[in-house]
Amino acid sequence: MEMTRRSALIGLLGCLAARAADDALPKAETILDRYVEVTGGRTAYQKRKSEVASGTLEFAAQGLRGTLTRYSAEPDKTYSAMELDGVGRIESGTGGGVAWEKSALLGPRLKSGEEKSQAFRLDAFNAPILWRKLYTKAETAGVEPIGGEACYKVVLTPAEGTHATTMYFQKTSGLLVKTTLVAVNQMGEIPVESSVSDYKGFEGVLIPTKLTERAGGQEFTITLQSIRSNVEIPADRFEPPAEIQALLNKAK
Repeated sequence: MEMTRRSALIGLLGCLAARAADDALPKAETILDRYVEVTGGRTAYQKRKSEVASGTLEFAAQGLRGTLTRYSAEPDKTYSAMELDGVGRIESGTGGGVAWEKSALLGPRLKSGEEKSQAFRLDAFNAPILWRKLYTKAETAGVEPIGGEACYKVVLTPAEGTHATTMYFQKTSGLLVKTTLVAVNQMGEIPVESSVSDYKGFEGVLIPTKLTERAGGQEFTITLQSIRSNVEIPADRFEPPAEIQALLNKAK
């Protein structure tokens, strides 16, 4: 009888141990690498050398709408232009070690310090396959429900800068659904929450076409209608505008 009871206890402990192993959190690198695979795979990403995306921008609460066009090319070149009703044109870019912004409201300015490093990190071309370069550490911090789906919470420590980025990936699909971070800009440090959805395939890679961002009490949504990869982009498209070039010359 005693041996039978002991065997039963050992069996129970074995079952509990197996269940604990099943419930153990996967490593962050497993989650991040899985995202690359479910969105197309490393080879598909590596085939992408440039991209042109366009869509709409909306601040629903304020009744403001606009358009967005974004040009990107490896390794770190970007140029974005937004036209927002009642606000005007907002341009920004990265490349050649320079990150800048020019708006109708605030004029031209160069980004520096953590804001600059954050701009290059967030705008990195093919960022999903570069996470080991962009971040020095990645940890799985738990599981949280988002939109009715259980999601792994992954905290990433940047290679440059002090603020971590937190990403949430669905357990079932492996897709990224939300990112939180502290944005650094001329206004200070602002917590930002970005939700992405409506993944669609573009030349072998799944890309979210809807982004809703909440920051500083404001919320806006970007909806991409067109994403074209490996298109010919004129080299001067990434050249800073004259006002930014003047600031660069002054800084020398």
